[in-house]
Amino acid sequence: MPVTPDDVARAASVIADDVVRTPTQTSSTLSDLTGAEIVVKFENLQFTGSFKDRGAANHLRSLGADGIARGVVAMSAGNHAQGVAYHAARLGTEAVIVMPESAPFSKVTNTGSLGARVVQAGSNLAECRMELELLQAAHGYHFVPPYDDAAVIAGQGTVALEMLEDRRDLDVLVVPFGGGGLLSGMALAAKAVRPDIEIIGVQVGAYPQAASRFHGRPIEPEPTETVADGIAVKGLGDLTTPIVADLVDDVIVVSERDTERAIALYAEIEKTVSEGAGAVPLAAVLADRQRFAGRKVGLVLSGGNIDSRILASVLTRALVRTDRVSALRITVSDLPGQLAPIVETIAGRGANVIEIEHRRTFDDISVRTVNIDLVIETRDPAHRDAVVADLAALGHTVDVVA
Repeated sequence: MPVTPDDVARAASVIADDVVRTPTQTSSTLSDLTGAEIVVKFENLQFTGSFKDRGAANHLRSLGADGIARGVVAMSAGNHAQGVAYHAARLGTEAVIVMPESAPFSKVTNTGSLGARVVQAGSNLAECRMELELLQAAHGYHFVPPYDDAAVIAGQGTVALEMLEDRRDLDVLVVPFGGGGLLSGMALAAKAVRPDIEIIGVQVGAYPQAASRFHGRPIEPEPTETVADGIAVKGLGDLTTPIVADLVDDVIVVSERDTERAIALYAEIEKTVSEGAGAVPLAAVLADRQRFAGRKVGLVLSGGNIDSRILASVLTRALVRTDRVSALRITVSDLPGQLAPIVETIAGRGANVIEIEHRRTFDDISVRTVNIDLVIETRDPAHRDAVVADLAALGHTVDVVA
């Protein structure tokens, strides 16, 4: 193979002073929730917020003084961009990062703040590649690939070395799977240390192409955008493909809903921020608890670079899906004094009113009535149901809209 376990071991030595040795910790609450012993590798605590620091650092270190002096160019929607920018600045060389015009604002801003010159071009990475090649031709920059590169793969594989140094007894590693750099590097390292360990890659429903290829059968992509933009990759690389085929035990696909739930659980339980790609390993366990029950499961929380607006939406949707935020519609006579008893009843149950709207004009109701739409926050579904019962006891029609 073009990359070996020895390459990963060397990378660990080379980049030891360049990256954070992130914690590998057992989550008692997630373990209780899933029925497995959940052990999380917190790669979101790298300086740039993702595991991509490792591969970028190892690749740049491999260039030597002459290669570094040329300057570097990379294309990325975010995490690879930040990793290259950060380590190029540390080594004192110019970095130009080509990012799609749709890249999250936070990742564009962060990449620039790390010292790189950001060039936004096109709507996808294929169009970015055209711009990158023009920059290479004009300036002679060295290209740092995002995943299909021996030094990058070896650098990413150091995640597995650290996990197994901290927890040699893990039964399975569950790893985000985009282009395959992290998955193939970790598989190389882990299988060399523990040949019996199971390695599972995880994709999202919008981008299941590698899972289709792995299983030799078509898996139709979900017609949707994905919160897991870090693994929104349609194909594997030439180097990662044979490693995945030879060493990875399974590739599974998770839904957007389970991915969002995993992001919310990391925030609520571990008090840590996960981007979508970082949450898919936990989503896989949540979606198939029986498969992982009773096993020691290592999850790679690969990054935490999620746009703050997206994170806020995910957390709010999680409250709705667990019936802690609910929308109610109450039909009452359109007379003065109707609202006060409703609000007092909700407050009396210890619930919180988030929004109130009176609807008279557009709803198909009597001209002598009004719909009061409320968004309320409760502790749990039972608390919500108690509020609804109290409101109904006032003599009103109460519908739980959402």
